[in-house]
Amino acid sequence: MNMTDPIADMLTRIRNAIMARHTRVIIPASNMKVAIARILKDEGYIKDFDVIKDNPQGTIRITLRYVDKRPVLSQLKRVSKPGLRVYTRRDAIPRVRGGLGTAIISTPSGLMTGRQAFQQGLGGEVVCYVW
Repeated sequence: MNMTDPIADMLTRIRNAIMARHTRVIIPASNMKVAIARILKDEGYIKDFDVIKDNPQGTIRITLRYVDKRPVLSQLKRVSKPGLRVYTRRDAIPRVRGGLGTAIISTPSGLMTGRQAFQQGLGGEVVCYVW
């Protein structure tokens, strides 16, 4: 089966696992998905992630983070889609929830948060918002 938007699929799987109160979610792996998982871990939204090489593509096992039985991740929103790409300059990088959330941006130097892209003076494609 050919998937049109694998990043949206990843975000939906995480969103569904949180709504069902699961502790782990398994996602088909790709380099971009691993980079998104790394950002989510560095920003403290998930506990951990592992890349499992069980088939040629591999899978990512994400361990979700809960504080007092409430999920740390409350919302994941896909911004740039295959049908409508959204790009931003350095001076127009969006602030998510007044700085409380995180914008994940694909820059020429790789995937990074909006804050990191601003500090490095880079713009790029706005992949998603997380808060």
